[in-house]
Formats: sequence, C-alpha cells, structure tokens
Amino acid sequence: MTVVPPHALPVSKRSKRPWSRTPYAILFFILFNLGCLMVNGTQFIVVLPLRLLPFEWARSLYTKGINYTKGAFGCLLVLICSIFSPTTLRVSFETEGNGRFTQAEVDSIAKYNDAGQVVGLNLPNKVVVISNHQVYLDWLFEWCLLYFIEPGVHKHVYITLKASLKWIPVVGWGMQFFDFIFLSRSWASDRLKLSKSLSRLGVSAASKDIPFAYLLYPEGTLVSKDTRPLSRKFADKMGINDLTHLLLPRSTGLHYSLRSLATRVPDLQLLDLTVVYEGIPPLAYGQDYYTLRSVFFDGIAPPAIHIHIRKFDVSRDIPIGNLSAAQPSGLPKASDSNTVELDIPENEKTIFDTWLRALWTDKDASIEKFYGPTSFEGPSVDIPIKLRRRREYLDAFCFFVPAAIGYLTERS
Repeated sequence: MTVVPPHALPVSKRSKRPWSRTPYAILFFILFNLGCLMVNGTQFIVVLPLRLLPFEWARSLYTKGINYTKGAFGCLLVLICSIFSPTTLRVSFETEGNGRFTQAEVDSIAKYNDAGQVVGLNLPNKVVVISNHQVYLDWLFEWCLLYFIEPGVHKHVYITLKASLKWIPVVGWGMQFFDFIFLSRSWASDRLKLSKSLSRLGVSAASKDIPFAYLLYPEGTLVSKDTRPLSRKFADKMGINDLTHLLLPRSTGLHYSLRSLATRVPDLQLLDLTVVYEGIPPLAYGQDYYTLRSVFFDGIAPPAIHIHIRKFDVSRDIPIGNLSAAQPSGLPKASDSNTVELDIPENEKTIFDTWLRALWTDKDASIEKFYGPTSFEGPSVDIPIKLRRRREYLDAFCFFVPAAIGYLTERS
C-alpha cells in the first residue's frame, strides 16, 4: 500500500496536528509578531522623525531607514521559513521566445558559496515581477526569491494591495511605510493613483540607481472553485479559450504599470514566474493544500517550490505601445514623475491584451507539461530558503537600529 505524504493530502484530510508541534506554533506566533513589532516600532520611533526635518540629509536617511526596515521584514520571512517550515526554491530559466538556458548559462546566473550551495542570483534588479496565483503565501515565497537577487532586491519590493489592509495594526502601518500601493478596486480612481505612485517610485529608482521590484498578479485572485467558473464565463463572453490550470489574466493594471515605469526606468525588465508547488495534483486548488496555518503551525511545507523564470526586456520584447505621448516634450524620459497617462489607445490595449493572454496560454501549457514526465524543461538550481549571513538573523528584528542608538546614548 502506497503511503501518501502529508503535503500531498488536502489540509482537511490530514491527521490532526500532534501536540509536539504546539510549541513550534506558539514560537512562530511570538517570533513573527515580535519581528513585525520591531520593524514597525523602528519605523515610528527612529525613521519617521527624520521625515519631519527640513534637510536633504534627513530625507536621504529616512529613505535608507525605510529600505532597511523593508529588508529586515524580507529577512524575517526567510527566517521563519527556515525555522518552521524549511523548503527549497527549484528555479529554472528561459529567455524571451522560449530560449532554454544551458547549464553553463544557469551556472553564470547562480552564485555559489564554498560548499557549492546557491546563495544568490545574477538577475536584473530593476524589474516588474508577474506570476500565476495559487496560494495566499505566493507573495511570501516570491519575496524570498527576491532576497536572493543581488544586490539586496528584497529591500526594494513594492506590492499593490486592497485599501482596507492599510489600517491593520502594525502590519498595515508597516506596509504604508514600505510605500506599498493601496487601491480601492475601482479602476476609475485607481488608475491615477497607480500611475502616479509607480511614476514616482520609478523616477526615484532610476535617479538613485537603486534596485526596484514591483510584484503583480495579473489573474487578480487565486484559482479556486469560486473563481474558476468566473474565468470560464469571461472566456465565453469574449469568445476566447479558457485556461486549464490558470485564470485568464486581466491586462489593464499591468499595461498601465509597464507604461508608467518604462519611460522612467531605463532597461526595465519583466520577470514572468510560473510557480508550481509539489503536492498539489493537477486541477486541484492550491489553497486546499497550503495555508499559513498548515505551513507554519503544522510544519508541512512543499518539499520544493518550482519557479520557472522567463525574462523580457520591456521596451524591446513587450508591445506596451507608443510612449511618446505619455511624456511631455523637452523632458528626459526618466526625470518626470508628475506627468501620468490616464488613457491608452484602444488598439494598443487590444495588442497588449493579446500578448498577455498568449503568455498565460504558454504558462498554462508549461504547467501541463510539469505534471507529465518532463517537469519544467531545462536545467535548474536548488536554493534552500535560509539566511545567508549571521548578522541577518539580527537584521530580521531590526536589532542594529536600537543597538546603534544605545551605543550613541552611552557614548554621550
């Protein structure tokens, strides 16, 4: 009789969590919340006062302080994964046009330590990252992936979220400091805010030559028994084919985002992630297998998270349309954050929508192949999710900020 491992069973059919896991669940609750409190407390007590000072050096320190706290939160995510639910990112690559990487090319992307473990990825650090959306923890594992992209991309992550989340105590306050973009789900009002926010962030990243990573899910929501019929209904309405493993993507938000950023961030790249979790069978729903509670409280993580990365040059490979009208004449492309675009010509919307739908169709086909004998094609590298430097265990709790303040206080 074949024994099915716990991660391959729906959460509802697994054995109850043993009592031996209870201390881990309590410790997770304590450590994660302590980390969030330390990050948010540092933002309020140490970093925010710098924003109130009318000096350029204070504004610069404020930005660096916020980036430090965002990096600290990224380290916290990696730390809780390594302690409470260890897993591995199995990453493979291809170029635009289905060009598979050779093992030598993969090795040139991967950065190895003396023990032969992958500890970094040499990928573009000014990117828009898009992905299929299976479980609520997608963003967490993808932030962990960005942690491994040099130099310090995890300190410069931006995400769009529902406006209602911004006032959640501690976590929501922290996300406001992180400059995440909160939208009301009304495109009439959201498009102006999205374009203005991304334009400002793009100009800042380009002018300061710092990393930038904007994470977006074109499907908009998880694949589930509730959203699957909606995707099929939309396909019937538009007279197009529905997908098997994914929801049909909505192109509007991504199109506006790329147009807002492309004129302000030179050499902007798009990283398209196709993510598959071991243990979820074909046509099943990811949220039935992996939840925050099952992964971190019960300690049942996917043995590996397969991530296939396709890289596109935004200005060269993606039909985002004519951008000349989106910029005022006489101004350098990366210097203006006030001028934003409210309307995109309909023909350009149609072309981009067709391109994105074709990309998602390819993604759907690659997931179908994954469940066959080939998995994702081409060579891959395994990256254990764990912190790379000892000091980052303290960074995860913003330890060095209060330590520095204490040191300066003692000195005075």
